[in-house]
Amino acid sequence: MTNPQIVHLTDRNPRVAPEELITALVPPPHFEDVSFSSYRPDPVQPSQSLARDTLESFATRAPKKAGLLGKLFGGSKEQSKGVYLDGGYGVGKTHLLASSWHAHPKPATFGTFVEYTNLIGALGFQKARDALKEMKLVCIDEFELDDPGDTVMMSRLMRELTDAGVKIVATSNTLPGALGQGRFAAQDFLREIQALSDQFDIISIDGDDYRHRGAPTPPEPKTVEEIEAVLDGLDGTVARDDFPALLDHLQQVHPSKYRRLLEDVDVAVWDGITTITNEGVALRFVALVDRMYDTSIAIHNTGLRLDAVFTAEQLAGGYKKKYLRCLSRLTALSSGLEQ
Repeated sequence: MTNPQIVHLTDRNPRVAPEELITALVPPPHFEDVSFSSYRPDPVQPSQSLARDTLESFATRAPKKAGLLGKLFGGSKEQSKGVYLDGGYGVGKTHLLASSWHAHPKPATFGTFVEYTNLIGALGFQKARDALKEMKLVCIDEFELDDPGDTVMMSRLMRELTDAGVKIVATSNTLPGALGQGRFAAQDFLREIQALSDQFDIISIDGDDYRHRGAPTPPEPKTVEEIEAVLDGLDGTVARDDFPALLDHLQQVHPSKYRRLLEDVDVAVWDGITTITNEGVALRFVALVDRMYDTSIAIHNTGLRLDAVFTAEQLAGGYKKKYLRCLSRLTALSSGLEQ
């Protein structure tokens, strides 16, 4: 019998200096050793090999500046400023993005779209932009636009970074021209959206979610007695929380602090899973699961099965892609699947 250390996330409210947000923009531990050579494309999906080869070429080539004659007469094709990798869930986009970060000369940053918007919120646009201008490569995972303000802000940031010579690689489940659809009046912001699209060469990658191969749904919830038996077999740090109380606590902690909130946690135990009906709370929960996925924190729970955590309306609404990605990750973390 082991003796795990039990902590409660509801007792934690970490302090994070804004400058730490820059230094934290590196691939999460699960992707710290990946490479293009360790990526295993599906042989029946040639787009996966093509995406790997294109990104490897982009990440390892030296910058090329067009000469004066090329600029005047078009004799030299300008190299792309960025690569945008579009595809479904679990096809290895983050693996390829992290491989790009590892292969490219430093300094470079790696983070999710939400982490970059949190960075801007913490530092202010000018300071965040100036810090990112010092990078040779900026990697943005799960690129998504949730409101008009983000559209304008990210359009401006990408334009100013690429004008400064910073290379960008982004992944998303949505093509640039479709960003924002279903969330706000995207037609009113077509100029900004098009400016984003113009920064990238677009690569589409096909395939099935490998996290769901052989395990399409999360496991059944455990009883209280089964949870106690699981705890008897664990060591390390276990964060055990009443699920409704955890949801309330997440509203008091800024999402930029969720990585620190989970520091040193190996396993999460959630008692009394319920369906989240408030969309704002649901999106904060998504952000928490994203940070848990970064460090492969296993999940055990009582109450409802994890795929009942969102409402049918949420899964059919404007944030559908976020929720489906979250369910994919919940399945992986609760099933012990290789991620």
